[in-house]
Amino acid sequence: MSWHIAADVKLENDRVCLRPIEKSDRPDLAVIASDPDIWRYFVQRIDNEEDLDRFIALALDDTRAGRRVVFVIVDKSTGRLAGSMAFGNLAAAERRLEIGWSWLGRAYRGKGINRWAKYLLLEYAFETLEAERVEFKTDVLNIQARKGLANIGATEEGVFRSYNYMPDGRRRDAVYYSILKKEWPIVEAGLREHGKLSAPASVSAAA
Repeated sequence: MSWHIAADVKLENDRVCLRPIEKSDRPDLAVIASDPDIWRYFVQRIDNEEDLDRFIALALDDTRAGRRVVFVIVDKSTGRLAGSMAFGNLAAAERRLEIGWSWLGRAYRGKGINRWAKYLLLEYAFETLEAERVEFKTDVLNIQARKGLANIGATEEGVFRSYNYMPDGRRRDAVYYSILKKEWPIVEAGLREHGKLSAPASVSAAA
């Protein structure tokens, strides 16, 4: 199965909808991306209009080329864009991929949206793409993200020291987490129970 199909899908449950990013999303993204707290541990920052244009252009280019699949997250309770999340480091031959590049606007944090969005991506990765391993990485200093990954059931694997440069010149230590296919049933049950997800997730072709 080609993993390029992920660039053409819309994923949703009763809480959130994920669909591939579009150029027309720029005005809504501009509203929520102006908070500098979002980018504190990000390797790419949005500080001005030009940064936002570069962010969207790269997301579109990567999605078209199959390097990543960048989604926008829609909060179904409001119908508004809440943030973004992506599949990346797609290694179809090894049945391995990464979920990351995750951020939410300030008004959407702490409301379960991150958990519900990751549930949809994990479900699609394991049950449609038939991945054997889904991995995550974050800055070792990003305690909130690390707690979030632990809370969804990901296993911490270790720290890659001096992994990459950050925009301010700091060398980041990156900590890796993963979920394996054999672990998915237990992780899924925990996500559904904690997130109080009632309606089954659906997958459809993006418009």
